[in-house]
Amino acid sequence: MITIRNAAPGDVPQILFFVKELAEFEREADKVVATEALLHEAMFGGDRPAAEAVIAEIDGEPVGMALFFHNFSTWTGWRGLYLEDLYVTPEARGAGVGTALLKHLAGVAVDRGCTRFEWAVLDWNVDAQKFYQSMGAVPLDDWRINRVTGDALAKLAGRS
Repeated sequence: MITIRNAAPGDVPQILFFVKELAEFEREADKVVATEALLHEAMFGGDRPAAEAVIAEIDGEPVGMALFFHNFSTWTGWRGLYLEDLYVTPEARGAGVGTALLKHLAGVAVDRGCTRFEWAVLDWNVDAQKFYQSMGAVPLDDWRINRVTGDALAKLAGRS
């Protein structure tokens, strides 16, 4: 049986492991610089956590997670829920874990009054795209994600 529970501080090592596994799958393993200390501070430090996570378990064993945070839409004038990472172990894929995680987060979004639930998926990950569409997601093909990091971010901020 699949159970979904809120992550606790003791889950940070498992969350980081899942993040690294997902990055490996996405062919970006060298990009992960997060540490347990950074994730702990982001998720459990201070009054306003930057992110939250839920853990999926089968028979008490962690088999997946979803890491998420609130975003905001000026069009709706209200908050949304953004799924940063969805990960299911290879052994648990096809067992309904991803579906359970998405349904759980949809419930979180509804319970918190969010006006949207969204995430990004790599263009080559066709299986994930089909899965998300089967769950009711609509791809926004005419939108592109833009990102500035590292030295380029410092330069843009005028601090290089």
